[in-house]
Amino acid sequence: MGKGGMSHGGAGEDKDGEEENMAAWLVGINTLKIQAFKLPPLGPHDVRVRMKAVGICGSDVHYLKTMRCADFVVKEPMVIGHECAGIIEEVGSEVKALVPGDRVALEPGISCWRCDLCKEGRYNLCPEMKFFATPPVHGSLANQVVHPADLCFKLPDNVSLEEGAMCEPLSVGVHACRRANIGPETNVLVMGAGPIGLVTLLAARAFGAPKIVIVDVDDHRLSVAKELGADGIIKVSTNIQDVAEEVVQIHKAMGAGIDVSFDCAGFNKTMSTALSATRAGGKVCLVGMGHSEMTVPLTPAAAREVDVVGIFRYKNTWPLCLEFIRSGKIDVKRLITHRFGFSQKEVEEAFETSAGGGNAIKVMFNL
Repeated sequence: MGKGGMSHGGAGEDKDGEEENMAAWLVGINTLKIQAFKLPPLGPHDVRVRMKAVGICGSDVHYLKTMRCADFVVKEPMVIGHECAGIIEEVGSEVKALVPGDRVALEPGISCWRCDLCKEGRYNLCPEMKFFATPPVHGSLANQVVHPADLCFKLPDNVSLEEGAMCEPLSVGVHACRRANIGPETNVLVMGAGPIGLVTLLAARAFGAPKIVIVDVDDHRLSVAKELGADGIIKVSTNIQDVAEEVVQIHKAMGAGIDVSFDCAGFNKTMSTALSATRAGGKVCLVGMGHSEMTVPLTPAAAREVDVVGIFRYKNTWPLCLEFIRSGKIDVKRLITHRFGFSQKEVEEAFETSAGGGNAIKVMFNL
């Protein structure tokens, strides 16, 4: 968990007779075990939250399959999970804005607030960031967690706990749209209709993008994108030789210049397509953790002054995400395709479902 903690044996009761806090531990490749997890002491500005909804992210699956995600490597057992919402059980002595019983969505990253990046407001880039389920920091797929109160956002009455947990992936799309200055005059291309591509589509629409085209290799995900409001959907191949022909299809579907392209897949081909399809003077945003090295047509894009923008996590997005959901501007419920409880068997099945692709978009735990 963000505040630390440790494993201490199996299930049962602790020495005070209270129910032990259980969590899903990643203990090896393709091996998750529900084990006891000792919470850290509650600090004056912390809250203790009973988890009620936790989603599975692609990074969780990467850690399960390979014990690493990009440069982050799991070297010892780690509690998994970071997309979460729950109910406040206890508050620290200095916490004024939250009380037990409040339903909250948790922003999973704790920055230092002392470095230059934090001071200039770009705390998502803090080199000392402690982020749920990013080694060596433990995550939130547990009965309870301890977290700073200022990173727990009260849910509006008409927003469910599952929707609260969906604020985390939605935040990636919202941050991407802010970085790209999406508005009512911005035509948008989204490469990839996985969970992040779909939340980027939803965010771009909420920011006012008048026309959005999305491409993917999978028919089912494209049909979901169409349901969610994409103006055009294009099925593409995985063959890099098809880029030029597919760019023609994309331009035809858009019927206008593409101002911003979001690459939400991170492959040579998707980035090459985005760079080639975007109009002169436009932007290409690489959202999330793509391949660490790519071979792309950068010089032709530079000659057209296409800006390449990086997107890493998010900052100050939870209030806007909650407002989008509360007001009905964004409906994240359609993205939740599978639900599981919190038993050893169900945890294993949930990760198998998420990793297997197919019709799964967002897999959610109900604790």
